[in-house]
Amino acid sequence: MTDVYTLGAALGVVSSGRIRHDSEARLDVCGPEFTLAIGLSRLGHSAAFLGKVGADELGMRVRSILRGEGVDIADMRVDESATTGLLLKESRVGFAPQTSYYHAGSAGCRLSPGNVPIDRIAASRMLHVTGLTAALGRDALEAVRAAVGAAHTADVMISFSVAYRAELWNSVREAEEVLGELACASHLLFVHQDELDLVKPALTAEREVVVNRGQKGASVRADRMRYDAPVFSVPVVDPSGAEEAFAAGYISGALDGLTPPERLQRGAQLSAAATTSASEWQALPVRSDLFSFTAR
Repeated sequence: MTDVYTLGAALGVVSSGRIRHDSEARLDVCGPEFTLAIGLSRLGHSAAFLGKVGADELGMRVRSILRGEGVDIADMRVDESATTGLLLKESRVGFAPQTSYYHAGSAGCRLSPGNVPIDRIAASRMLHVTGLTAALGRDALEAVRAAVGAAHTADVMISFSVAYRAELWNSVREAEEVLGELACASHLLFVHQDELDLVKPALTAEREVVVNRGQKGASVRADRMRYDAPVFSVPVVDPSGAEEAFAAGYISGALDGLTPPERLQRGAQLSAAATTSASEWQALPVRSDLFSFTAR
């Protein structure tokens, strides 16, 4: 049985300073579900990732990294007629990071309901999906819906990260409708405090809601109680992968049967670790690192 099944679009990321002037850049791979799957695998959980990549070098890199990290990619698809998506990230001291998505027509956007393995999701302990993948187009949204429907039918726990990116939606109203629908279908909801208004119908006492409060830490409402945890103080290189790393840590704690405060603690550990690297996933810890990280 797979611990966590997830699906999404992994893409290449090119990071630089001022893109119009810099002559050097860094190439990596990113994606929220990509980061989550690696984070869970490094902690000893079995994770499966479904996605589509192009028959190109970036697609090969995505598959090689996931395979090397012990993530199950048996369901991944290679689209011979499309390229792997790309993200340009501009980071300058004193400025908020700027990102530009080159998703249109990419292989990741072509993920469809027909690619979703109903039986494998039904045999998993948890399904994790994000609003970012739901925003990539009609086919990708229907694939997410098919996965959620399969999990619901099989009584598999559903985890959902809102992961709202305004530039990927046609309107706020469209985002509210889709994100609210998926949030209401979930058992475990990850939401940033700035996204709470997008998923108001899902903020009920029956649902486990984990709220990212930025520098104020994180909180969870579970069993009609609220618990809080502060952030870890670490040198921040790039905060981009922090939210999905947090979700990986929290889910790991849930799979291990930890209490809500202990889950928050582990989520905070992975979130902090992710920010210490220019990569969204390369600094994620293995299980043996957790104690030493706590002791700092």
